Amino acid sequence: MSAEEVRSFYTEYGEKEWFRLIKDPYRQLEFKTSMHFIKKHLPRKGILLDAGGGPGRYTIELAKMGHDIILLDLTPKLLDIAREQICKAHVEDRVKQIVTGSIIDLSMFEDDSFNAVMCLGGPLSHLLTKERREQAINELVRVVKPDGTLFVSVIGRLAVVMNSWVFLWESLKDDPDLYRTYTTTGYYPGGSGFAPCHFYLPEELKEEFVDKVEVLEMVGLEGIFSTHQARYNEVFVMEEYNDILWETHLNTCTHPSIAGISEHFMIICRKQ
Repeated sequence: MSAEEVRSFYTEYGEKEWFRLIKDPYRQLEFKTSMHFIKKHLPRKGILLDAGGGPGRYTIELAKMGHDIILLDLTPKLLDIAREQICKAHVEDRVKQIVTGSIIDLSMFEDDSFNAVMCLGGPLSHLLTKERREQAINELVRVVKPDGTLFVSVIGRLAVVMNSWVFLWESLKDDPDLYRTYTTTGYYPGGSGFAPCHFYLPEELKEEFVDKVEVLEMVGLEGIFSTHQARYNEVFVMEEYNDILWETHLNTCTHPSIAGISEHFMIICRKQ
């Protein structure tokens, strides 16, 4: 049932998901930091898979860089948006396929098909059971080539806890048992403005990958600015601090404690 709920949520969310990563300077941190580390670790050539790539923000950016790529997502509405944006960006020749599908079943692709696999923004977080998440991870690892790279980002649990008191979410008082559940176990069944989700701790994500691949880095995508959206946006428009703060962000975002408090964090792995 959760897959249908996730698809329904993102069908309704629609265009907002295309604009989510660029809506303000704070939200751009997730995209800019992801791209910084993708460029650092991405193979120079070969074909890529953007698994759970939604409306294609990363697909288009990577295609502009000259990479061949396949886009897969659970939600047809988001893929319709992706087709439109891919045409606007004039990168149709680089986007080899646009496929409706789930990250738990990549059987349309053979073993060792891709030089790199991206699963960004939280598709893995939308799988509520550990068994389904392990199934998805096994599939992501299966389809990447030996020495290929995986980039997987999820939604962080501790940032959810931090945001909950900053914004004083109603669930603190109206549904305290639900609040206790998703802030202590990560399990969120949906229903209060967001799709069903599992909120991760970094050590939990690493444990799910470590026996299957070589873990290269863990990155806090919002890093030191996490949960401070309004203040970051205020400072960003001043412009005079941006260079030093970006430098500091890149110097600290791989520290385990910073990854742990980030709204999104990414694990980067190599298949052996």
